[in-house]
Amino acid sequence: MFAAENQIRIHYALTDQMGVVYHGHYAQFYEIGRAEWLRKLDYSYKDIEASGVIMPVVDIHSRFLRPAKYEDLITVKTTLKELPLHHKVVFHHEIYNEQGDLLNTGDVTLYFMQANDMKRCEMPQVLKEKLLPHFT
Repeated sequence: MFAAENQIRIHYALTDQMGVVYHGHYAQFYEIGRAEWLRKLDYSYKDIEASGVIMPVVDIHSRFLRPAKYEDLITVKTTLKELPLHHKVVFHHEIYNEQGDLLNTGDVTLYFMQANDMKRCEMPQVLKEKLLPHFT
Protein backbone atom coordinates (compact mmCIF):
# COMPACT_ATOMS: atom_id res chain seq x y z
CA MET A 1 0.00 0.00 0.00
CA PHE A 2 1.21 3.49 -0.79
CA ALA A 3 -0.49 6.67 0.46
CA ALA A 4 0.07 10.41 0.26
CA GLU A 5 -1.67 13.41 1.79
CA ASN A 6 -2.03 16.98 0.60
CA GLN A 7 -4.02 19.97 1.77
CA ILE A 8 -6.37 22.28 -0.10
CA ARG A 9 -7.87 25.52 1.21
CA ILE A 10 -11.51 25.89 0.18
CA HIS A 11 -11.91 29.20 -1.61
CA TYR A 12 -15.15 30.97 -2.43
CA ALA A 13 -15.40 29.77 -6.06
CA LEU A 14 -15.60 26.14 -4.87
CA THR A 15 -18.74 26.72 -2.80
CA ASP A 16 -22.42 27.05 -3.54
CA GLN A 17 -24.84 29.64 -2.18
CA MET A 18 -24.86 27.82 1.18
CA GLY A 19 -21.08 28.14 1.58
CA VAL A 20 -20.71 24.38 1.09
CA VAL A 21 -18.34 22.83 -1.47
CA TYR A 22 -20.28 21.94 -4.61
CA HIS A 23 -20.29 18.16 -5.04
CA GLY A 24 -18.79 18.30 -8.54
CA HIS A 25 -15.52 19.67 -7.19
CA TYR A 26 -14.68 16.48 -5.33
CA ALA A 27 -13.50 14.86 -8.58
CA GLN A 28 -10.98 17.72 -8.85
CA PHE A 29 -9.84 17.11 -5.28
CA TYR A 30 -9.26 13.45 -6.18
CA GLU A 31 -7.28 14.52 -9.25
CA ILE A 32 -5.12 16.85 -7.17
CA GLY A 33 -4.60 14.01 -4.68
CA ARG A 34 -3.46 11.61 -7.42
CA ALA A 35 -1.07 14.18 -8.89
CA GLU A 36 0.50 14.81 -5.48
CA TRP A 37 0.58 11.06 -4.79
CA LEU A 38 2.69 10.63 -7.93
CA ARG A 39 4.96 13.51 -6.93
CA LYS A 40 5.63 11.76 -3.63
CA LEU A 41 7.11 8.97 -5.77
CA ASP A 42 9.23 11.57 -7.60
CA TYR A 43 7.13 11.00 -10.72
CA SER A 44 4.32 12.90 -12.44
CA TYR A 45 1.47 12.64 -14.92
CA LYS A 46 3.72 14.55 -17.30
CA ASP A 47 6.31 11.76 -17.00
CA ILE A 48 3.64 9.13 -17.70
CA GLU A 49 2.40 11.02 -20.76
CA ALA A 50 5.97 11.49 -22.00
CA SER A 51 6.25 7.69 -22.07
CA GLY A 52 3.27 7.55 -24.45
CA VAL A 53 0.74 6.45 -21.83
CA ILE A 54 -2.42 8.26 -20.77
CA MET A 55 -4.69 7.53 -17.80
CA PRO A 56 -8.38 8.25 -18.45
CA VAL A 57 -10.88 7.93 -15.61
CA VAL A 58 -13.30 5.08 -16.37
CA ASP A 59 -15.24 4.88 -13.09
CA ILE A 60 -15.76 7.11 -10.08
CA HIS A 61 -17.69 6.56 -6.85
CA SER A 62 -18.08 9.22 -4.19
CA ARG A 63 -19.71 9.18 -0.76
CA PHE A 64 -20.56 12.45 0.97
CA LEU A 65 -20.56 12.18 4.75
CA ARG A 66 -20.18 15.79 5.95
CA PRO A 67 -19.84 19.09 4.10
CA ALA A 68 -16.60 20.91 3.43
CA LYS A 69 -17.16 24.66 3.77
CA TYR A 70 -15.71 27.96 2.67
CA GLU A 71 -12.28 28.62 4.27
CA ASP A 72 -11.89 25.01 5.47
CA LEU A 73 -8.45 23.48 5.08
CA ILE A 74 -9.10 19.95 3.87
CA THR A 75 -6.68 17.04 3.72
CA VAL A 76 -6.94 14.71 0.75
CA LYS A 77 -5.50 11.27 1.49
CA THR A 78 -4.87 9.22 -1.64
CA THR A 79 -4.08 5.53 -1.34
CA LEU A 80 -3.19 2.79 -3.77
CA LYS A 81 -4.16 -0.36 -1.89
CA GLU A 82 -3.14 -2.87 -4.56
CA LEU A 83 -0.36 -2.86 -7.10
CA PRO A 84 -1.93 -2.78 -10.59
CA LEU A 85 -1.48 -6.09 -12.37
CA HIS A 86 -2.66 -5.14 -15.84
CA HIS A 87 -4.18 -1.98 -17.33
CA LYS A 88 -6.44 -0.97 -14.42
CA VAL A 89 -5.52 1.11 -11.38
CA VAL A 90 -7.89 1.99 -8.52
CA PHE A 91 -7.20 4.89 -6.16
CA HIS A 92 -8.98 5.32 -2.84
CA HIS A 93 -9.48 8.88 -1.57
CA GLU A 94 -10.47 10.17 1.85
CA ILE A 95 -11.08 13.83 2.58
CA TYR A 96 -10.84 15.21 6.13
CA ASN A 97 -11.41 18.63 7.69
CA GLU A 98 -9.01 20.32 10.12
CA GLN A 99 -10.70 18.60 13.07
CA GLY A 100 -9.96 15.19 11.53
CA ASP A 101 -13.60 14.49 10.63
CA LEU A 102 -14.01 12.28 7.56
CA LEU A 103 -16.00 14.31 5.03
CA ASN A 104 -15.89 12.22 1.88
CA THR A 105 -14.62 8.98 0.43
CA GLY A 106 -14.11 8.16 -3.20
CA ASP A 107 -12.77 5.42 -5.41
CA VAL A 108 -11.52 6.29 -8.86
CA THR A 109 -10.62 3.72 -11.51
CA LEU A 110 -8.30 4.68 -14.34
CA TYR A 111 -6.87 2.69 -17.24
CA PHE A 112 -3.33 2.81 -18.54
CA MET A 113 -3.72 3.33 -22.29
CA GLN A 114 -1.35 3.95 -25.17
CA ALA A 115 -1.84 7.53 -26.29
CA ASN A 116 -1.29 6.79 -29.98
CA ASP A 117 -4.01 4.15 -30.45
CA MET A 118 -6.07 4.25 -27.21
CA LYS A 119 -5.40 0.57 -26.49
CA ARG A 120 -5.05 -0.64 -22.93
CA CYS A 121 -1.53 -1.29 -21.73
CA GLU A 122 0.33 -2.03 -18.52
CA MET A 123 1.64 0.70 -16.27
CA PRO A 124 4.95 2.27 -17.30
CA GLN A 125 7.90 0.22 -16.05
CA VAL A 126 9.44 3.20 -14.26
CA LEU A 127 6.27 3.69 -12.19
CA LYS A 128 6.11 -0.02 -11.43
CA GLU A 129 9.70 0.03 -10.17
CA LYS A 130 8.93 3.00 -7.91
CA LEU A 131 5.86 1.24 -6.46
CA LEU A 132 7.23 -2.29 -5.97
CA PRO A 133 9.11 -1.57 -2.72
CA HIS A 134 5.82 -0.40 -1.14
CA PHE A 135 4.05 -3.67 -1.96
CA THR A 136 6.58 -6.31 -0.92
